[in-house]
Amino acid sequence: MTEPSTGARAEPREKEADGRPAHPGGRSGLAMIALGALGVVFGDIGTSPLYAMKECVTGPHAVAVTRDNIFGILSLIFWSLTLVVALKYLAFIMRADNRGEGGILALLALVPDKLREPTKTRVGWVAILVLFGAALLYGDGIITPAISVLSAVEGLEVATTTLKPVVVPLTCLILLGLFAIQSRGTEKVGRLFGPVMILWFLTLAVLGVINIVRHPGIFLAVNPIYAVRYFVQHGWHGITVLGAVVLTLTGGEALYADMGHFGKLPIKAAWYAVVMPSLVLCYFGQGALLVSDPSAASHPFFAMISPGGWTYALVALSTVATIIASQALISGAYSLTSQAVQLGYFPRVSIKHTSQETEGQIYVPEINWAIAIACIALVLIFKESGRLAAAYGLAVTGTMTITSIVFYVVVRKSWNWPVGRAMPILILFLCLDLPFLAANLMKFVDGGYVPVIIAVVIFVVMIIWKRGRALLALSLADRRRPVDEFLADLDQLCAVRVPGTSVFLTSSSAEIPAVLLHHIKHNRVLTETVVLLTVVTEHVPWVADAERHTVTSLGSGIWRMVARYGFMQKPDVPEALHRAIQSSGVPGKEEDVTYYIGRETLLATDAGRMGRWSESLFAFLARNARPASSWFSIPPERIVELGVQLDL
Repeated sequence: MTEPSTGARAEPREKEADGRPAHPGGRSGLAMIALGALGVVFGDIGTSPLYAMKECVTGPHAVAVTRDNIFGILSLIFWSLTLVVALKYLAFIMRADNRGEGGILALLALVPDKLREPTKTRVGWVAILVLFGAALLYGDGIITPAISVLSAVEGLEVATTTLKPVVVPLTCLILLGLFAIQSRGTEKVGRLFGPVMILWFLTLAVLGVINIVRHPGIFLAVNPIYAVRYFVQHGWHGITVLGAVVLTLTGGEALYADMGHFGKLPIKAAWYAVVMPSLVLCYFGQGALLVSDPSAASHPFFAMISPGGWTYALVALSTVATIIASQALISGAYSLTSQAVQLGYFPRVSIKHTSQETEGQIYVPEINWAIAIACIALVLIFKESGRLAAAYGLAVTGTMTITSIVFYVVVRKSWNWPVGRAMPILILFLCLDLPFLAANLMKFVDGGYVPVIIAVVIFVVMIIWKRGRALLALSLADRRRPVDEFLADLDQLCAVRVPGTSVFLTSSSAEIPAVLLHHIKHNRVLTETVVLLTVVTEHVPWVADAERHTVTSLGSGIWRMVARYGFMQKPDVPEALHRAIQSSGVPGKEEDVTYYIGRETLLATDAGRMGRWSESLFAFLARNARPASSWFSIPPERIVELGVQLDL
């Protein structure tokens, strides 16, 4: 998976005024953050040498292990890493940050409103593209742990064939353990990520050098002429190998998604100083080995070391590295889900913060166990990393292509670049992305359908939820009343005012909400202090404390309050009310507050605008979504729910 993603967070640091972690300055601070980025940002792309070269020379779309083919493949790998990762993402895409945050949903927030949501009930074509790209990242997040851990454990087969029967059960056991410990958080484990990945990348480089020394001429493959010759010799069939070459780029989206956690400079420093040199040396080392010994094609990575005790050590290190890579993708799925919920594209889920110091350390149990079941199922169904690799790549290339298109929209419509400046960049990016996407579409029937099916299901949920919430808001809007009209009739509507404070949650920050009208109609009683609270999620990752709350008196003891949060922040209604009472002159005591929330029962008939099937799915999602009281951190014993029946 990834744009969400985003992966696990960096070490706890000092906070900025808006609550965001502050990056330590100086060379030592840069080195510390770059070290953390090695374990989180580059975990996925760093474990690709386990299976990428193997898939180029084995499997249904592989090429023969000849000198010309190996040189061509290595040239494709080198220039793919250079053009896609270094040029596209590091030089261009990472410039599109939303107050420092990256990722595909953060990129969507930079798109003008009229393209993102042309009307209140319609999602724009750009948003549809981004949502499908985000849905593809979930597929990536499911496949990555499965193929990474499975390919590492398969190294046992190189040591001895007698261990082959234990590969699949051991992989499932490791995956089960990995997902079981997610609820404890990644903060403590995260401290080990950087040092372990330093050892991993050092191992990649050393293994590569050992084999390159035996065939130093392999470095000639850096010349792009070898890639051109490869396509000249193989023609259209040569495109198919790109479906395996793209495996060297998995995790490229993580560079962008994790930009807000580590910063641009540390990520670039880690890439150029450690990651890219190690990857190039390892891939060229595998190529040198294959040129001299074509029989090593079945497991070129583990064949780089002499059989014996060192093989078991390499399997152990590979397994730990793949667990780290998987951790980053899993955490990225959590962050992607949190952002989607905040932006209104996904039902509310249980989001638990696992660190009191690092704001981004979260755990989403529903997503965790859904991914766990899917990962283990994939391992049991495909049984071999080679077969599972056929399902890998389509999600990655699909998201890469969508990112390129949306980036063009941002630079044209938001940054006002002229067509002559923006179009050449789009053409260059698509010339890189589309061949990879076409090659992976050829693997659709071999397993590429897996991430597509996952993405389609999640995409439908996102679209139905967004449209359902929009129609629900319009339906409730018809039941609201203007403020002046309500205040004029208040004495007739309300028989008595009693001591206390009532907080009515409403999506409208301009009118009297239906839940208040419903309450006063049936009870004819109102507290002396009434707060109409609207929680707004801005299309920015963070909202500073000083800008978060606005309070206005409407008269007659009624107050209008708007609490603003970024899509990376968690709403806390009691905390917002506390600030209002302490600093904005709202009378009342916090212990006397009662919160009123509307509860809608959806009829799902053919009479509504949404349609029976769509509304039934929306109703199911709404019933199973996390309650608003829990999402807004409201104590359940202070909640009063008022119900109404609607047909959307």
